[in-house]
Amino acid sequence: MSAPVPFDVPDAFAASYGASGAEARAWVAGLPRLGGEFLDRWGLRPDGPAAHGMASLVLPVLRGDGTPAVLKLQQPREETAGASAGLRAWGGDGIVRLLDDDERSGVQLLERLDASRPLSSVPEGRVAVRVLAELMARLSSVPAPQGLRRLSDVAAAMLEQASRAVSALRDPAEQRLVRTCASAVAELVDDPGDRLLHWDLHYDNVLAGEREPWLAIDPEPLAGDPGFELLPALDNRWDEAVAAGDPARVVLYRFDLLTEALGLDRRRAVGWTLGRVLQNALWDVEDGRSALEPVQVAIATTLLGRSAR
Repeated sequence: MSAPVPFDVPDAFAASYGASGAEARAWVAGLPRLGGEFLDRWGLRPDGPAAHGMASLVLPVLRGDGTPAVLKLQQPREETAGASAGLRAWGGDGIVRLLDDDERSGVQLLERLDASRPLSSVPEGRVAVRVLAELMARLSSVPAPQGLRRLSDVAAAMLEQASRAVSALRDPAEQRLVRTCASAVAELVDDPGDRLLHWDLHYDNVLAGEREPWLAIDPEPLAGDPGFELLPALDNRWDEAVAAGDPARVVLYRFDLLTEALGLDRRRAVGWTLGRVLQNALWDVEDGRSALEPVQVAIATTLLGRSAR
């Protein structure tokens, strides 16, 4: 008689993840077995239905002493290879606490936060961006441990691919913008920084906690300059920037608040933010698109306009 399945994989997660190919579908099919293995290994009991984001499945659990936690299952990939090392280096300061992990499978046991209360649910955008800025400053104050992906390598790879992205874009103005972004990165690539970066810190990656009001989740750790962290905080909640009637003013407010909180040189921060725009452009072209996201264009144009003054 086979063992009971310890939890159900949500259909929406299986469908979206499975679209990534046979390897991803096989990983999804094996999730109940993988989850059951770590429930047994770490003495955990399921404590509610599984939830999911874009790339991971999270199962609420109780530890042997009754402490709530979450079991995070994610397919090992380059972007998250250093996630546990980063979480250990931060030690729970401003970010979810790592309780246990398995490097081979990428499975993590994490402190449980309130997934129903992301920072994006805070109605006042200025309050939310200030919280994000303070967390970002704390996280990026930590030196990156050895062995993480380095911004220098990421930036060098982007520069190699930039000309291909330019040729794939239809609009000459967008082609010029990508060239400008590449030029900005080229000026900075020899001084890439050594801080521990989250790399995806935005409002939905911050949840309410008990030991602190707000804690970051889902890092994709990178060693580099904190200026490379800013773009997700600039383009998230974009509908609020549009509703304010002057998106450029909102971008500059957010940018100034973030750079002040992190103590950044604003010229360098503009350059590395343009680097993130370049990175997104490369990803879009890789996905077969021939135009940039309008939000990315708006942010880059706004920051370049400020720099030209």
